[in-house]
Amino acid sequence: MASNPSLAMLSKVLEQQMLQTTEIVEQHLDTEIEKFEKLDADELEKLREKRLESMKKAQHQKQEWLSKGHGEYKEIASEKDFFQEVKESKNVVCHFYRDTTFRCQIVDKHLAILAKKHFETKFIKLNAEKAPFLSERLRIKVIPTMVLVKDGKAKDYIVGFDDLGCTDNFTTETLEWRLGCAAIINYSGNLMEPPFQLQRKSGCITKMEKKAIRGKSNDSDSDDD
Repeated sequence: MASNPSLAMLSKVLEQQMLQTTEIVEQHLDTEIEKFEKLDADELEKLREKRLESMKKAQHQKQEWLSKGHGEYKEIASEKDFFQEVKESKNVVCHFYRDTTFRCQIVDKHLAILAKKHFETKFIKLNAEKAPFLSERLRIKVIPTMVLVKDGKAKDYIVGFDDLGCTDNFTTETLEWRLGCAAIINYSGNLMEPPFQLQRKSGCITKMEKKAIRGKSNDSDSDDD
C-alpha cells in the first residue's frame, strides 16, 4: 500500500520542528556553561552566598507558613475562625462541606494531599450548616463548594465538580490545575492543558449532578447517584 503523502509531509515538518527546538535548547545550555566557566573564584563565591541566602529565606518563609497552620488540611469550627484564618494568610482554600454529602469526602482526600505539597496556601474546611451567614454572603448554593480567598477577599469559587471534568473520579492533579488557574497556589504545570482532558480521551468521565445546600425542589445533595 502506498504511503499517504500528507502524513509523510506532516511527519517531516514535526521532525524539523523538534530538531529546531533541540538546537535552541542546546545553544542556551552552551551559553550558560560558557558564562559559568568564565567566572572567577570571587564571582563563584558570590553566587554561592546568594544561593545560600535564597535558601535561608525560603526556609524562613516555610517556617512562618507552618506557624500559621499551613502544611495541613484542618477543619475550623466557626465563622469567626474563618475570618481569622483568611486574615493571617495571603492564600486560602476553604471547603464548605456537609456531613451527609459523599462528594465532600472526595474533596477532603485531594485537599489533604495538596495541603502537604503547597505550603504557600492554607487549606481549611467549614461545615456550611454551621456557617449560615457566610453561606449567604458568599452565595453558596451547591455542596461541595471551595472558596478561594486571596488577601482576605473571595476571588474565585470551585462549585461542585463542573470545573474538574464533571466526574467524581477527578485526580488530585486536576484540582491542583484548577487552583493554579486561580493563582491561589504556585502551579508549575501547563495551565493550557487541563489534566482531565486525558480522562475524557480514555473514557473515564462520569456525569455528576449538582448538589444544593438547602431548598425543596433544588435540594438534591443525596449521596445516591
